[in-house]
Amino acid sequence: MSQNIRLRVNEQIRISPVRLIDHEKNMIGVVPTDEALRMARDAGLDLVEMSPNERPPVCKIMDYGKHKYQLSKKTKQKHHEQKIKEVRLRPKTEEHDLDTKMKHARGFLEHGDRVLITMLFRGRERFHQDIAYEMFRDIVKEMADISKVDQPPRIMGKKMSLVLAPLKLPPPPKQFQPKKPPKEKPAQVVREGQAAIDAPAEQPAAEADAGA
Repeated sequence: MSQNIRLRVNEQIRISPVRLIDHEKNMIGVVPTDEALRMARDAGLDLVEMSPNERPPVCKIMDYGKHKYQLSKKTKQKHHEQKIKEVRLRPKTEEHDLDTKMKHARGFLEHGDRVLITMLFRGRERFHQDIAYEMFRDIVKEMADISKVDQPPRIMGKKMSLVLAPLKLPPPPKQFQPKKPPKEKPAQVVREGQAAIDAPAEQPAAEADAGA
């Protein structure tokens, strides 16, 4: 069901009868709309038209406010819009350059993007594809804690490619919520508390009798 569809609720549902699902997800069957509304009120819930284009339309007894909240929460928690980032290598890429490129690849994966690793061949390098396969195997092992193989190595002309996908997507950013200022005590309570502190302590009963 699309989240953009505006659902009819309770008295907004004019068609009768309806096919009813109760709040425990039991299929009740086809009942008059008035009866479905009465059952929803008896349960302290709402009657919501879930499939208006069906005949009879499918309605469900539920907490509509909670349903809207869950839909809005899902909208805010959209999956990260995944992109493909490319990292280019050569069969003769030196170790420190390879380490730098792998750090970049790891950063892309941590951000939730897929990584296209491309090995470029020049001249007679294409006859030594075993070197490329070995490098790709090492890369897959090194990135195994954060990624999986989305597309195994394949050769296309003068290049070989491998696609890695993140094992999990990053969580959506938390929305900023300003801290509430501490509540101030009412002035009367403060005055009463201060008076209790300033008041002289009561004398024990024995001392009071002796003074008398």
